[in-house]
Amino acid sequence: MKIKIPLLLRIVIAIILGMMLGMCVPDACVRVMATFNALFDQILKFLIPLIIVGLVTPAIAELGKGAGKMLGITVVFAYSFTVLSGLFSYATSVAVFPSLIDSQHFAEIATATEDPFPPFFVIAIPPMMEVMTALVLAFMAGLGIAAFDAPVLRQGFKEFRNIVTKTIEKIIIPFLPVYIFGIFLKMAAEGQIAVVLATFLKIIIVIFIMTFVILILQYLLAGAVTKRNPFKLLATMMPAYFTALGTASSAATIPVTLKQTLKNKVSEEVAGFVIPLCATIHLSGSTLKITACAIAIMMINGMPFDFPLMLGFILMLGVVMVAAPGVPGGAIMASLGVLGSILGFNTEQEAMMITLYVAMDSFGTACNVTGDGSIALIIDRINRINRTKKETSKSET
Repeated sequence: MKIKIPLLLRIVIAIILGMMLGMCVPDACVRVMATFNALFDQILKFLIPLIIVGLVTPAIAELGKGAGKMLGITVVFAYSFTVLSGLFSYATSVAVFPSLIDSQHFAEIATATEDPFPPFFVIAIPPMMEVMTALVLAFMAGLGIAAFDAPVLRQGFKEFRNIVTKTIEKIIIPFLPVYIFGIFLKMAAEGQIAVVLATFLKIIIVIFIMTFVILILQYLLAGAVTKRNPFKLLATMMPAYFTALGTASSAATIPVTLKQTLKNKVSEEVAGFVIPLCATIHLSGSTLKITACAIAIMMINGMPFDFPLMLGFILMLGVVMVAAPGVPGGAIMASLGVLGSILGFNTEQEAMMITLYVAMDSFGTACNVTGDGSIALIIDRINRINRTKKETSKSET
């Protein structure tokens, strides 16, 4: 029987091996891995615009199905929760991270002008389009398909999504641990590893705490709207939280999320509509993690992270990740485009983002699906009020 090693475990093994071998292997071996990483980076940059077009276009097109008032309200709440989660992450990170990051040490590393382990060669693979071009194309095509119900284009983009998904599953994800191994091998050879890992651990703990705080805030709002105890509502959703920790998939957790949402006395009509939809479009936990990780890496590298810049990043991130939950590693893969185009991340910074994100992958997913229950509660309350108004107006006439 073939044993399948989870992605997180493979990355942990890659990090440990990179740290151990980086201190003893010859310089030539480090340069071989630097060459592999340079090639992988070129492939990744080529694929990022295609990933955006392939995932975002059909996702937007499918939102047009069954369009109505409930759909619009659900999308607004899901996107609002996602953006507010990113803003909360920004505020917390700016307040807490400076005391956790040894900026002086990292500044000394950043000022090094010469790469001690350059790749032997680099093969340039230019992307077919810029990231923003891909986003505009995805929006135009997705909205056009939803508006005109173009069956040929709809099917074509669905098939292209399958190609993109398989490319991520069969090429990007399998080679990702090798790529991260190369990054940590080089850091160990350069003597940077101890400070980097100590900083990563502190950041992960802070982000883990933030995911719980954002869930409490979401259920406080849901409790205020429904006039019920928010902590009881949140406690009812805990089986969905722990299921998501194990599956690391919003889609795979839908049956449990739906069951617990019904236990919170949400109507079957609303729960059956909101929970599957939010599994795709509500990404509070993922946005929180990516925003915090991005700020940490920007602080480490002495990059600017002013509010207008980060606001634009968070607003765009909430859109780009719409189709991410259905693809393994989809959230961080989809976000690479805006990390590069808006925040100016380079290859090594993107690799650090992937490493930090994957280390907390399950916790972000658990935050996403548990938050879906709070949105369902709010939508159910709005739906009941609207129904009562309609019944009242009918009885009066």
